[in-house]
Parts: sequence; structure tokens; C-alpha cells
Amino acid sequence: MLESLKEEVCVANRQLPGSGLVQLTWGNVSGIDRAAGVFGIKPSGVDYEALQPSDIVLIDLDGKVVEGELNPSSDTKTHLELYRAWPEIGGVTHTHSPAATTLSQIGRELPPYGTTHADHFYGTVPVCRALTPEEVDEDYEKNTGLAIVEHFAEAEIDPNHVPGVLQLHHAPFTWGKDAGKSLDNSIALEMCARMAIDGWSHQPDLSPLPQHLLDKHFLRKHGPGAYYGQGGGGVEP
Repeated sequence: MLESLKEEVCVANRQLPGSGLVQLTWGNVSGIDRAAGVFGIKPSGVDYEALQPSDIVLIDLDGKVVEGELNPSSDTKTHLELYRAWPEIGGVTHTHSPAATTLSQIGRELPPYGTTHADHFYGTVPVCRALTPEEVDEDYEKNTGLAIVEHFAEAEIDPNHVPGVLQLHHAPFTWGKDAGKSLDNSIALEMCARMAIDGWSHQPDLSPLPQHLLDKHFLRKHGPGAYYGQGGGGVEP
């Protein structure tokens, strides 16, 4: 069932160690088939090198396992809430990458300081609140997803324009049009976080990128007028 989806999700997960984003098994990638209403996700605790497409667990949008013998990632319910809330996204990545996780742990948002950031995120990558004790006790992973969705709604941030978040005390989540693009956005977020931390060490009051440069670099890659790349319509987040 959905063999191409399982292959896509497997490939993205197996790329995590080489990307520099994870140690041990600190990360997972999922991808969804919207027509089927099913997403695939890495099984919990399985080494990336040993992962096979047949290991990918398929989950429907009611949160039920529809295929797979292994336990799905412990973050499955977080992915599920993002897919439910944002029908345009097709993949989600969660890691504990060092620089982005540092910002999450200190509760510092990531403004767009340069064009590298603007190529992927149309504005500041926000910090989402930590969960309350009651939310943790009730359903930690589900409420993590709900808190992210809540933050984007309340702050009026378009998740298609800013495909990432830093959760306070926790770590980053990113998303994109498919599993691979969500991973690309995690790599971009980590690199931008590293550059920001380095920039702050030299200039603590570093100024954000001017709006006209933010507009140019994001919009030349995303949206109806995009002209970057070979696809004819630009590159989606």
C-alpha cells in the first residue's frame, strides 16, 4: 500500500544522519498522500541505516495505523495535528539539531538576517510556547502539535511562508510540500540558526534583512511569479 510514499519517507529519514541534523535517533520525517488521507512516518527507535520502506508505518488522519508492524514514532500525534490543520503541507520533519535546538531552549526567535534565510522563510521563525503540566499529562505529543497550530493562528503567520517553528524548551519542527522538502527546510533552519548565533557573537544588536531583499529572495523562489530553478513555477516551501 502506498509504496512510493513509503519509499519517499524512508529516503528522507535515511538522509538525516548525513545531514548533520541528528545524533542517535533524535529525529523523524513523515510524508502524506492527501488523496488517500494517509501519512507515513519512521518507526520509533529504529536506526536510520537499517530503515527500509517496508518499516514505514502508515497512519490515517484519525490517527489509526493502517499498515505497519512496528510502533510509529513517538512524535506521530504532533505530525498528525499539523497535517490536519494545514492541508497544503505534504511533509513534516522534527529533529534536535544543535543550533536550532539551542534557540528553542533559550526561547529566542530567528529573524531573517540574510538572504539565505529569505530563500526559505518569509520572515521570522517564531518560538512556540511550552506546554502546561496539564497538557503534558493529557497528551504531550498531540498538544505539542496543537500549540504550534495555535501559535501560527494567533500570530497570523502563514505556515506556507514560514515552514518552521522553534518550540520553547524542546526543538524545531519544519514542513514542506513533501517529505524531502520538509527535510530541506530543517537543514536551512539549522544553517540559519548557526549563522545567527555566530552573528550575535560579533554584533549582539544585529539588524534584520531589509524588507525589499526579504521580498525578492523569497518571492523569486516561491509563488506564482517565481523564476528560480527549472520547474517553470519556482520552488515551493
